[in-house]
Amino acid sequence: MVESPYSTEHPVSPEKLSGMKFLQSWRIRKPADDNESVYISEKFGVRTLHIGSDTVQSSMRLARPNDLEVAYTRSMMAFLLFKPDPAAVLMVGLGGGSLAKFIYHNLPHSKTVAIEVSQRVVDVARQYFFLPTDDERLNVIVTDGAAYLHDNKPAADVIVVDGYDAESQVEALSTPAFYRDCARALGDAGMMVVNLWGGDRNFTTCVNRLTKAFDGRVACLPAGKPGNIAAFAFKRSPGKPTWRELRARAGELEARYGLEFTRFVEEFPLMNPHDEERLLI
Repeated sequence: MVESPYSTEHPVSPEKLSGMKFLQSWRIRKPADDNESVYISEKFGVRTLHIGSDTVQSSMRLARPNDLEVAYTRSMMAFLLFKPDPAAVLMVGLGGGSLAKFIYHNLPHSKTVAIEVSQRVVDVARQYFFLPTDDERLNVIVTDGAAYLHDNKPAADVIVVDGYDAESQVEALSTPAFYRDCARALGDAGMMVVNLWGGDRNFTTCVNRLTKAFDGRVACLPAGKPGNIAAFAFKRSPGKPTWRELRARAGELEARYGLEFTRFVEEFPLMNPHDEERLLI
């Protein structure tokens, strides 16, 4: 979630989703009476999803629809430095499906279950952001993410949480109970990544809750302007990897996926315990 630089918006209502041409009925302002509306804006070849406000929920460059356009989504993929080939990925919060698409197209051995509370968001992700239909490697479930983790016993190697509404992080996706449910759902060597907003007054509270749920094994990574932070929580210690090891992994991953893993490694010391030799998690 980042602030929108776009001014031209296309409102998408449930009754218009079927058979609607994308460039019809453009509006300069969103309807003031519908905070739950799903909007699409498009400028300079970038299509963007908004939910109830001008805030960017997801963006896609039309020329490269399977790339990660927004900086924080790329930073969240830094989990590959510690878990390079997850078999099972659980996502809570879909948005336009950027992370789900990236994993689908770049991690062929990974199976993803994506939990999204809004059917409208899923419809828009599939119609306008090219999210693949369900198959043996992708399953989108429309339900409440916190309730799903509490009521089921999913098994995941990586859990990805990006749950924001029009104004802020969804409260139910940052409670101590939710983080404990996520920890229980992870395998012994599993990990979790959460998109947080550094300027949120509850940022420190969220990090503290994560830290308690994961026995102190949490690392934060600045995710670029205007202030997103990716928080990584580990079911067990990743082994205090040395900077040499992380840089070597980053070079391999950067060549394979085209993301700035070297920068991720260089920025981990900004917010986490470390010494000259290693990251201390």
